Amino acid sequence: MRAWQISSFGIDSLEFVERPTPTPGPGEVLVGVRAVSYNYRDLMVVKGLYNPKMKLPRIPCSDAAGEVVAVGADLTKWRAGDRVAGIFMQNWVDGPLTAAKARGALGGDIDGVLADYVVLKEDGLVGIPDHLSYQEGATLPCAAIAAWNGLAAGELKPGATVLIQGTGGVSIFALQFARLKGARVLGLSSSQEKLERAKAMGLDAGLNYRDNPEWDLWANEQTGGEGVDLVVDVGGAGTLARSLRAIRPGGTVAQVGALAASTDPFPIPLIIHKTARIRGIYVGSRKDFLDMNRAIALTEMRPVGEAFDWSQAREVFKFLEEATHFGKLVLTVS
Repeated sequence: MRAWQISSFGIDSLEFVERPTPTPGPGEVLVGVRAVSYNYRDLMVVKGLYNPKMKLPRIPCSDAAGEVVAVGADLTKWRAGDRVAGIFMQNWVDGPLTAAKARGALGGDIDGVLADYVVLKEDGLVGIPDHLSYQEGATLPCAAIAAWNGLAAGELKPGATVLIQGTGGVSIFALQFARLKGARVLGLSSSQEKLERAKAMGLDAGLNYRDNPEWDLWANEQTGGEGVDLVVDVGGAGTLARSLRAIRPGGTVAQVGALAASTDPFPIPLIIHKTARIRGIYVGSRKDFLDMNRAIALTEMRPVGEAFDWSQAREVFKFLEEATHFGKLVLTVS
């Protein structure tokens, strides 16, 4: 099989290599990968920022969709030709996250999916909705489920207000799912063009935070001084304080990402004064994936992204690093 592997850390050090094609054992499935999508975590892994002590070489990336090629002995859950996507944590099938379930994350603890063949556990797969292409299905395993669970943390009712940060994969999925739930959505971006694209998808109001960095005040103004019900926070330490100022009393911050650093003290007083709920979102389980896929299939929702050939793996990592994309970045495995 062909694969991109990390032999030493750094985007330019990614190597395109030949490896023996794996054979599925009992309870395993061989998948012919058709498309791979990137997450910010993948960039951190490749650069050595996620786990500098990671054993190398390692195949990066966690999100892929493809076709079942072969199955292990006595396996009946899948058959050749099934269209599938892998789950992020191969051991998290259902229920709350535990230390044991958290092990086995693709492209981190174990080899990932930036290859034309990959062996996954039979419970480490889900079928992708029939109306989606492989490229669209590859966007779902991390960003979509994180957005899905982030909105669930807010216990939204129709008419609630959600604030999204930026126009990356998680934020655009959060916009789409929030609209399905009947919520009003406010959005932030450094690009007016991206805000207009998001408005065409249902964004109710947008703010260019480069022009107006006090977006927490703007969010309160947009809600008549009440504050939003939920912030899907992808920034982390650098945005948490403003997210807390933006929510209503008793509102929720779904902490999905950690893109922005901060030297400010942790905002304990804001948490107390807002009686805030901060919910950490670490992707989700196989059951979460199945629940989300039912909603996607019922509404025929389509992910949004930009497609590239997997020969451009290094270039697209650099594109991800620039953070100028809209939605997901997807590689077609040729």
